[in-house]
Amino acid sequence: MSGFVYLIGAGPGDPGLLTLRGAELLARADVVLYDGLSNSDMLVHAPTATHICVGKHGQSRIWTQDEIIAEMLRHACAGARVARLKGGDPAVFARTAEEAEALRAAEIPFEIVPGITAALAAGSYAGIPITHRRYASAVALVTGHEEPGKSESSLDWDALARFPGTLVVYMGVTTVRVWTTALIDAGKSPDTPVAILRRCSLADQQTIHCRLDEVADQLTPASKLRPPVIVIIGEVTRLGETMAWFESRTLFRQTILVTRSEQQANELSRPLRELGATVIEQPAIEIDEPADWRAVDTLIDQLSSFDYLVFSSRNGVRYFLNRLLARGGDMRSLAPVKLAVVGQKTAGALLDYHLKADLVPSDYSSNSLANMFAPLASGKRFALLRASRGPDSLATSLEQAGASVTQVVAYSHRDVLAADPLVTEKFQRGEIDWVTVTSAAIAQSLVRLFGESLRSAKIASLSPAISLTLSDLGLHVAAEATEATMQSLLEAIRDAEPIAIKTLTS
Repeated sequence: MSGFVYLIGAGPGDPGLLTLRGAELLARADVVLYDGLSNSDMLVHAPTATHICVGKHGQSRIWTQDEIIAEMLRHACAGARVARLKGGDPAVFARTAEEAEALRAAEIPFEIVPGITAALAAGSYAGIPITHRRYASAVALVTGHEEPGKSESSLDWDALARFPGTLVVYMGVTTVRVWTTALIDAGKSPDTPVAILRRCSLADQQTIHCRLDEVADQLTPASKLRPPVIVIIGEVTRLGETMAWFESRTLFRQTILVTRSEQQANELSRPLRELGATVIEQPAIEIDEPADWRAVDTLIDQLSSFDYLVFSSRNGVRYFLNRLLARGGDMRSLAPVKLAVVGQKTAGALLDYHLKADLVPSDYSSNSLANMFAPLASGKRFALLRASRGPDSLATSLEQAGASVTQVVAYSHRDVLAADPLVTEKFQRGEIDWVTVTSAAIAQSLVRLFGESLRSAKIASLSPAISLTLSDLGLHVAAEATEATMQSLLEAIRDAEPIAIKTLTS
């Protein structure tokens, strides 16, 4: 039984630059062979596949091309759908021809999926148009590392030195003195402007502008500017000083720890990344269904006996309404009650189920919701859907106003018991600039997970109440959201007094 092989270009690094076709085929794969130049975050598109790393510089042994081909054939001949995930574009310095020839010889069908090659991505992410009507009407892609054992170079350095356009050199770190000297000896001016880019499109992208005769000194081992690196040579690189955008973003080179639950992290992580931050996700709490559904089921059966159903969070909305549907009910069951929520985001979660909240406070707090209820509460019956732990302030306020209150746990809320060791190491090395804290429970869990290490970073708090908890725990709050929303928290970090941003000397 024959399998199938997908040779997929992973692009320059940012997982968002993978093509739609590439993501579609990864989802079909039984086995993924990926190299160190393809971002492992893309493996999320292949959740059920076996993931095999064929080597990453500085972290694991680099497989030989023969070993990669043998592994690919082994799985494909066993009937598997194999995705060979390759950095950049499969057709540009990626040895795809050797893999395709082996597949053809073994009579295994295959598909080649293009990716964004490093030369094109590097130009865009450094603000350098590699073609320009005035400066460059042609581009040459050049390898700085030819096949070992060749009797003579296939590169005509005299012709490349005279080339009337932009030169882009791939894989040229270890041979930098050879090819820069060859270009200069062939007549290329030593003062030709150059841009060196490392880890293009990733949050720790580095760019150096220099002259051709300075490139070798920039790429020596002492510079720590190690692969993956691409070098752009030509007048167009001067435009990078005015067109640069990627490294000019507000939070570029800042590392921010997002501590929300796995289900909620992306709401904050995504906009932080868009502002240039390196985001690390370490949930401090876990959210799951309640240990026992009986209280929720009883509420569903008795909904008509309540006047108000109150949701304190989007999690409460999802877990309660999904349980209602799982038991065979539908939204008509909610007709007898009015719906109240703590904030707009929770109201938005109701809209996902085609429900509209009757009461929404303007400032996203349970205190404001209690104030709205104050003239309405006396003699009314309230059902409060909540987490397994948290403050009872809303219930207390309603009872003081004369209401009958039933609190129902719609989802569980537990501390994460062990931190990711890599996050712990980053704290110890002082590599985390900000820690976001979006609840009192998260604050307490973080102290248990990281202790004194938290003092090495700045703390961003979602609300005054959370800031008070942090203060009680002995932690200083460097930024506080003006509203209890992720957007406001992001703005608080963005507008905080700038910290000493880590930069690369150029």
